[in-house]
Amino acid sequence: MAQRPISARRSYSAADVREMASRYRTWGQWGPDDERGSTNYVTTESVRAAAGLVQTGQVFSLSIPLDRTGPNRGRPGSARVNPQHVMYKHGGDLLADWDNARHGMQSTDDGVYMPLQAGTQWDAFCHVFFDGETYNGHGPQTVTSQGASHNAITEVVETTTGRGVLLDVARYFDVPWLEPEQAIQDVDLADCAQAQGVEIGEGDFVLVRTGHMARRRQEEFWGDYAAGPAPGLGLSACDYLLPRMVAGIASDTWGLEVVPCESLPEVKFGMHVVLLVNAGVLIGEIWDLDALATACAADGRYDFMLCAPPLPVSGAVGAPLNPIAIR
Repeated sequence: MAQRPISARRSYSAADVREMASRYRTWGQWGPDDERGSTNYVTTESVRAAAGLVQTGQVFSLSIPLDRTGPNRGRPGSARVNPQHVMYKHGGDLLADWDNARHGMQSTDDGVYMPLQAGTQWDAFCHVFFDGETYNGHGPQTVTSQGASHNAITEVVETTTGRGVLLDVARYFDVPWLEPEQAIQDVDLADCAQAQGVEIGEGDFVLVRTGHMARRRQEEFWGDYAAGPAPGLGLSACDYLLPRMVAGIASDTWGLEVVPCESLPEVKFGMHVVLLVNAGVLIGEIWDLDALATACAADGRYDFMLCAPPLPVSGAVGAPLNPIAIR
């Protein structure tokens, strides 16, 4: 249990964000043509080590269901709506032609329409541009109506399996959930990790639980979960996580960073600018961490093997996934 309240929000100017972005920029670190960013820290050795974390055989899906009851309600100015599952051929079709259908093998068939960032998902690096550039210096001409020619989500399909670490910030502060607009700072993450007895290292995928999804689940209504005020990471979290060379950061909120953001309006979503555009660190959003958190708290083990490849949608600037934590 924390011995102090969660840290206060901070404020960052455009100059502050640019300085932080420059300080953590990894452009060229893995060559001028690199499109995997900090997932390059994931190696065959680190994957083997992650497999060694499996002790109980417990498997946790960290995805919300892909259905019409999700959090995306078609807010103004956004094309994001909940997934629409449709049946192309169902049991009623078989019954309508039962004289023929009752003999031999028959089948049903279905499909889905969904924006690729309507549920549990990774942001690709090309999801965000800042000052006209995205990761490794690519310009907006690299994302056309046909999709992304550089930094597409398919570049990290093979580099998103490794060691996962849960930082259960809500539990550390002994609250069921953090309140909207509460910002998790570098010292909060450091204290939480220390209290949990876990160290974050190179190539890790860090999952931060705020309890925001648990709150919506208890209320049985998503409300303004998507695009509304939310708890999340403050920009100083970069100062704790990025020197540790993490590969990706995910949370149980819709935007990872605190909303409203700490960066001033001229730099919307400053953490996205630092992580995606400059550091090349993946951002995961709308991850369901509650069951995993309960299991971790029960035995005090907060690291596990994480298998989290995105769907390989060619040219996509983000993609859904069903991340699996194995303990």
